Amino acid sequence: MLSTRPLPPSSDLSGCSSPGPEGLPTEHAGLPYALPAEAAKALAEMLPEARRRLSPRGLDTWLRGVSALAQMGRGPGPIVAYTRALVPVARDLGEELLAETTTACLGFASRTSGAVIARILDTAPLAARRLGDAGLFRAYLRFLEHLLARAPRAIRPMLDHLGEIFDVLTLGGLRRWAESGIEAHRTDPPALEAWFALASEASRAALQAERKGTLLVDVQRRLAMYLRALWGRDFVLVPTAGDFEARAGLRPFAEGQMLHLPDALDDWEGGLDLYRAQVAHLAAHLASLTAPIATDGRSALDLACIGLIEDARAEALAIRRFPNLRALWARFHGATAEGIAGDFDRIARALLTGKAEDALSGWVLERFAALELAPRGGSRDLGLALANRLRGMPFSAHRDLPSCPYRCDNRILWAFEEIDWENLGPAPAQTRRFVSVSEMVNEVEVETAGEDAQEVWVQSAEFFDDDGTSFNAREGKPALAPPVLYEEFDHRLQRLRPAFATLREIRPRLGDPAAAEAILERHRPVTERLRHLMEALRPQGAHRIRKLEDGDEIDLEAAIRALSDLRQGREPDPRVMMRVVRKTRDTAVLVLLDLSESTNDPVAGGETVLSLTQSACLILAQAIDRVGDRFAIHGFQSDGRENVFYTRLKDFDMPWGAGPKARIMGAEGRLSTRMGTALRHATAELARLKAARKLLLVLTDGAPSDIDVRDPHYLRADARAAVEAARRAGVTPFCLTLDPGADAYAGRIFGAAQVQVLEKVERLPERLPGLYAALTR
Repeated sequence: MLSTRPLPPSSDLSGCSSPGPEGLPTEHAGLPYALPAEAAKALAEMLPEARRRLSPRGLDTWLRGVSALAQMGRGPGPIVAYTRALVPVARDLGEELLAETTTACLGFASRTSGAVIARILDTAPLAARRLGDAGLFRAYLRFLEHLLARAPRAIRPMLDHLGEIFDVLTLGGLRRWAESGIEAHRTDPPALEAWFALASEASRAALQAERKGTLLVDVQRRLAMYLRALWGRDFVLVPTAGDFEARAGLRPFAEGQMLHLPDALDDWEGGLDLYRAQVAHLAAHLASLTAPIATDGRSALDLACIGLIEDARAEALAIRRFPNLRALWARFHGATAEGIAGDFDRIARALLTGKAEDALSGWVLERFAALELAPRGGSRDLGLALANRLRGMPFSAHRDLPSCPYRCDNRILWAFEEIDWENLGPAPAQTRRFVSVSEMVNEVEVETAGEDAQEVWVQSAEFFDDDGTSFNAREGKPALAPPVLYEEFDHRLQRLRPAFATLREIRPRLGDPAAAEAILERHRPVTERLRHLMEALRPQGAHRIRKLEDGDEIDLEAAIRALSDLRQGREPDPRVMMRVVRKTRDTAVLVLLDLSESTNDPVAGGETVLSLTQSACLILAQAIDRVGDRFAIHGFQSDGRENVFYTRLKDFDMPWGAGPKARIMGAEGRLSTRMGTALRHATAELARLKAARKLLLVLTDGAPSDIDVRDPHYLRADARAAVEAARRAGVTPFCLTLDPGADAYAGRIFGAAQVQVLEKVERLPERLPGLYAALTR
């Protein structure tokens, strides 16, 4: 999204004023921000072409993009390049790419210079022509973002040779080639630049290894003419790219009148002839199919068999009109897979050539020969009969595919039942019904009920079995509080994403409080050493501050001395007042524990990071309770941005005793570490308290990470933004990290003075209380 002010309705930019004394136009009609002279000149030159090529809405989006890049503050280069390059891109691939390219450039600005952004835009028309599809161009922009994150020095030499690269590589091949260079020369910048500049033998060899024989963009016009000659109608050919990690592209498919084909094919697979076979097969489907086939809840095997017969029916109708298509298609039916896919291959060859290879293919060929090729449901019935014969064989819809490379995925055949989301009424509200113990015991629970159950029974009083365990602890699901949405900072866009992460509070698991007492007994020497330190932190009652000119009451001793000085003719000391100050501690501390999977790692002495963390929290809580400060101990773990789990092991209003000890001992290490969201929730908890000093003490063993984030800097920047927000709210964050390599990131998140790295994890139980005493002195 672009964040510029709306343009006036009459956006006439032809009258650009001359530059002022600093090289900037004094005014610019239609743009809310002044442009550099070079950019204003380029805009005036390109405006007539933009008016001819773009719709009014596209022209408005283009002008907003110019304004957004002017605000970016990276000089006139990106503005000039955007002005000249984006009109051809919009003309070739669609106007919706104008706003998306602008947003991508704003994201690039946080990672690279204006000159590199200008070079990206200068080469955008070349990339658009070679890719030939809006979806592939979007993927290309994401690839550039990925390259800037991993090897920013490589992008300029690559862009200088982009035409030579795109002449032989697809987008997937380009990404595989780039990843090979990054992995091989990550720590050697000169060699990395030589790789992307095609100046090394290894780079050119890897380029040839990824080379595809025939690119769709090179033969697209010839294929369109081929289809028009056969069917007397025009088809739209769209390139598609498969997963970049594999050389195999997507299977062909048709949607509407658009034929989607792989963006490149190897020559050994047939090259141009394989493209002809693919487009002829897709066009045959479009010509023979009068209406989609209802799936009616059929299995994957049923659909595969019906599709196999329907492929043969469409090809048979096409061969009646163009007999030479049989030879074109037959050359690609030579391979035979294993298992049920091999049966499909033999049946497909038999239906195309008319020669059976085994009993099953002969059975199908006999019935297909008697089948009327008009679309009257005959192919559906024969396909279901074939599926019944194959029912006992193991089948996978993803693995058991026909070997023929020109066949499509048959998505055009099926009519799936669609949900009318607009007219779909609201789901019934879930109600909670509070029941007695007898009702709860006598009711049979519905085991298949999910989160959308219409009625949930709740028993307010805990019910215990004969062995002393409660039903909630033994059979119930962990209680989840209503989800809380928090923003998240995207360092690539340099802005907050509102309501992006979801935090869910869960009920803590109970452990053995006797084990907590055993830990405290085992660490009694450490506790005794800390006792005197903690006693010194206790408030010492009232203190009198004397010798004040302005105070709460008269200091009698000072007043008598002043009166004596007056009687003896000396100037008295006017500081005869004093003030009584009560020494009290008004401190609230929240200890936030990282409870991710890495806390299960073993350390010296046979313990784990989690067990040492539990010991340290028990000793710290014992010490804080002796001082009298308000404190809470919470933990967090995450499973993606939609599931950040937060656990209250001890809350501020909860007395220190067996309950919190059991919760600390029941803490489990699992999942990941989305720290920023947990920091925001902990800050919100502290902000609700009234205290003179609020301390947020974070105990972690590694950098922020999560399963849905690949960029290591993303969550670190978000955690830093959460720390800054906590400071603005009057909370002091401090981090004690157990990661020896934390110097690379912890100081950037919390500040160099607000981080301590504990080299020996086994010393955590004695270091954590001492750190607390130092922070709250």
